[in-house]
Amino acid sequence: MTQQADTFLERTGHVLAGWLRTETRDYEPYAAFDATALRKVLKPGDIILVEGREYISQVIKYLTTSTWSHSALYVGDIPGKTEDDGEPHCLIEVDVGEGCISLPLSRYDTYNIRICRPVGLSSADREEVTRFMISKLGLSYDMKNIFDLLRYFFPLPLPARWRRRAIAFGSGDPTRAICSSLIAEAYQRVHYPILPIIRTEEKRRWGMGARRREIYFIRHHSLFAPRDFDLSPYFAIVKPTLERGFKYKKLVWGEGDPPPQEQEVVTATEKAVEEATAQG
Repeated sequence: MTQQADTFLERTGHVLAGWLRTETRDYEPYAAFDATALRKVLKPGDIILVEGREYISQVIKYLTTSTWSHSALYVGDIPGKTEDDGEPHCLIEVDVGEGCISLPLSRYDTYNIRICRPVGLSSADREEVTRFMISKLGLSYDMKNIFDLLRYFFPLPLPARWRRRAIAFGSGDPTRAICSSLIAEAYQRVHYPILPIIRTEEKRRWGMGARRREIYFIRHHSLFAPRDFDLSPYFAIVKPTLERGFKYKKLVWGEGDPPPQEQEVVTATEKAVEEATAQG
C-alpha cells in the first residue's frame, strides 16, 4: 500500500474513531463510585471493568455477549502524569484512536464498574505487571482496525459462539480496541491464569496406580475480552461498598412514592402488564 493510501486511512480512521467514542443516550449508572471511594480500596494490578456508554461499547457488548465493554488497569500514581487540577493518573488503558494512555480515577466516576483483583499475586509479579503496562504508554493504535469494527454496526445474525472469534478477524489486531488484550498479555508474562485451557493427563507408573495432573495452556492474549476477568475463577470481585463495612440496618429508607423518574418507570411497567393481560 502506498504512503498516500496509508495517510488517507489514518485520517479517515481518526474521524471514525471520534464518532465511535460519541456517547449514547439513556445511560444510567446504578453502581458508580467516586475517585475517593475507589482510591481507598484499589491495589496496583486491580482491573477495572467498565460498562461503556459509547457507540463502540455497543459493538463490544454484542461481540462478547457481556455487560462489560472496556477494561483498565490500576497501577498506582504514575510520576509526572496528572490532570490540570493536579489529580494523578493511575489507570492505564487502550483507547480506540489514541492507543495506550493513562487516566485519573475520576474518569469513571459516573460509570457502572466492577473491580477484579488477582488472588495471591506476589509483590514481584505485581510490579512486573504494572511495569509492563506503564512501558506501553504511548503505544499507537492501528487505525485500520477501526474499519474492522465498523462492520458490526450493520445487522449481522452472528451466533454467540462465533462472536469471540469474530473479534480476531481483520487486519492488525482488532481486539486492542477493547483493551483487554494488553492487560491479558501483562498477566501472561508472569504466568498468572485468566481462563487457561486445562487438560488432564494420566501417567501410569510400574507397580503404582495412575497419577493425574492438570496441565495449563495459555490462550493467546488477543482473544481475551473484558468479561473474561469477571468470569475467571482466579480473580476476586471487590466491591467498595462492602470493603468499607456495609451495614444494611443503618440505611435510611424513604417513605411514600418513589422519585418522579422512577415513578414513570413503574407506571410504564404496570401499563405494559395490564395490556399484556388484556390481550392474553
